[in-house]
Amino acid sequence: MDLLLLDLVIVLAAARLFGALARRLGQPPVIGEIVAGILLGPTLLGPLIGDELFGPEMRPPLQALANVGLVLFMFVVGLELDQKLVRGKGRIAVTVALGSTVVPFVLGCVLALAIAGEHVGGDRTLPFVLFMGAAMAATAFPVLARILTDRGMQRITLGGLALASAAVIDVLAWTVLAVVVGIAGAGEAEGQWKVLLALPYALVMFLVVKPLLARLVPAYERAGRLTPGLLSLVLIGLIGSAWATEWMHVHFIFGAFVFGTVMPREGAERLNHEILERLEQLAVLLLLPMFFVVAGLNVNLRELDLSSLGTLAAILAVAIGGKVLGSYAAARTQRLPARQSWTLAALLNTRGLTEIVILTVGLQKGVLDDELYSLMVVMALVTTAMTGPLVRRLYPDRRVARDVADAERAALGVTAAHRVLVIVPEPPAEQAPLVGLATSLALAKTPSEVVLGHLRPYPAGRLEVGSGLSSELAELAETLQELETLAATARERGSDSRVVSRFSADVAGELPGLASGARPDLLVLPAGAPGHAGVRDGATCRVVTVAGTGSPSEPFPSSPSSPSPLGQAGPGSVPGPVAVHHGPGGDAAAHVALTLAALRGCPLVLVGGNRASALAQRLVRLGVEATSGPVPEGALVVAADTANAPGGAHLLVRAEQDADPVDWAEAVSALRASVVPVAPVVRP
Repeated sequence: MDLLLLDLVIVLAAARLFGALARRLGQPPVIGEIVAGILLGPTLLGPLIGDELFGPEMRPPLQALANVGLVLFMFVVGLELDQKLVRGKGRIAVTVALGSTVVPFVLGCVLALAIAGEHVGGDRTLPFVLFMGAAMAATAFPVLARILTDRGMQRITLGGLALASAAVIDVLAWTVLAVVVGIAGAGEAEGQWKVLLALPYALVMFLVVKPLLARLVPAYERAGRLTPGLLSLVLIGLIGSAWATEWMHVHFIFGAFVFGTVMPREGAERLNHEILERLEQLAVLLLLPMFFVVAGLNVNLRELDLSSLGTLAAILAVAIGGKVLGSYAAARTQRLPARQSWTLAALLNTRGLTEIVILTVGLQKGVLDDELYSLMVVMALVTTAMTGPLVRRLYPDRRVARDVADAERAALGVTAAHRVLVIVPEPPAEQAPLVGLATSLALAKTPSEVVLGHLRPYPAGRLEVGSGLSSELAELAETLQELETLAATARERGSDSRVVSRFSADVAGELPGLASGARPDLLVLPAGAPGHAGVRDGATCRVVTVAGTGSPSEPFPSSPSSPSPLGQAGPGSVPGPVAVHHGPGGDAAAHVALTLAALRGCPLVLVGGNRASALAQRLVRLGVEATSGPVPEGALVVAADTANAPGGAHLLVRAEQDADPVDWAEAVSALRASVVPVAPVVRP
């Protein structure tokens, strides 16, 4: 007894220490808890100290306590499984879940057939193959939820889709594992007929036990709290369900999980919250860490040799490649953008504690040997540890913050307008073409809003109360009137518009703050604006710099043969084509050029090599008049705003930070749906 108590002290202390260390490193605590078990086992302590502290006689009581923690944990997982996650996302979630399950499952089965001769006997080949497929297809729903919660991603569409897909994957994985355990236990003398009771058990749980459990809600409301009697009923039902499935040789985790799923949901929020508070303290703080440490104790990396490293490499390739590629391909079939598809695939690749539970079942049932169990635990650690950094790289915090803001506006019933901020230089009365460009780009999406930003420098000398101040206020009022006139032209074209104008002691220094405070989706910026470089570099959105080809005093060409770069041809003239230099990183520039060409009803010419020609052909197939070739005479020229931007461009476009590649089919469809008419195809 004294050694058992000492082991408990060591296990709990190591679990808390390494779990906290993992959290500080940005990893789920389960990573640290499993590593603690590996270090306490024969891998580090060796057979002398390890066998002395955690010898064969100490493993059964430690495993028994760990299994009790696992029963409570699986009940919590079933209880927290939000069945509303799939609502509204059913088709996408199911498709992604199938891709994320079927591909790694098939690859896992193929790998298992290749290595079966080294690890199992002939009578165990079938359950071994199916088990390896199920283990490769698993996704850790609880760890995934923790990763999303830590970054606030559970509040955005991508996070909800990841949770919904993981919920479906969980159901598929546990179903396959139940079949595997049933096949593995069917060879036992008394287990052949008991497995057949699994289906009647499930029917009883959902048709009989679930309605009975619903009576807990009025009993809880009458008592006003979770009484010991109510909690005892829940625990009796939970342990009884776990015993029933273990007796049927289907494993106790399924009984615990199913009992959690049949707990009442409607009107039972407070009841379930109190149950979780009571059980999570015991399961998460005491018993569950012990389960992961005990799982780590069974890992012995000392026995691995070079051939084991080859098997580990194959396991990692199948696990990561199958899960990521299967999830990504399925997401793309549902027209999810590439960045979101890769992020979703990386999230679903996390395996964590679900994988450890599955592997422990395989070890207990004799489906896995010690060597393969150790390798699979390493795979679980690697796939879980890589998820956080990879997702942060694919979907940076700026993207998450932007999506959270959109989700909050949607929750309040506010439709987010496509906001275009145009910096209006002096004198405002002459900037109608500039505001016209901003309005044209705003109208590419609906609803839209044009914000006119203008800072007027303070006059030289100190302002005094008197006639001088009245003169300056009169000038400011005149400026506001000019800006309101420009805003009215934007409203007439169908876009909301407002003015932000004030005096400034340092126009160049304060413009970046004005631009960031407006939180625009697109910024239109004259090249001659004060502090142009600071405004451009500080913006996180897409930036369109109106460069022009004239002198600094006349930044926009005005000759009849050269159209205005602001999308307005001269009176009675036919607008010339829009040309864009298209190359690597030039999607944003091509998108702006497409919008302007559609508005003007003129051809789009893509300048560049094979990349430009390929995009031109793709746009033609989408119904846009587009060609590739040199810049035509009199064309409005657009280019990407890079260090090697070509000369002679009227508009320089810099993509927003963390930009997604443009989905051209969606872009053309959005233009057709907006007030901007897309130019029709002209056939020779």
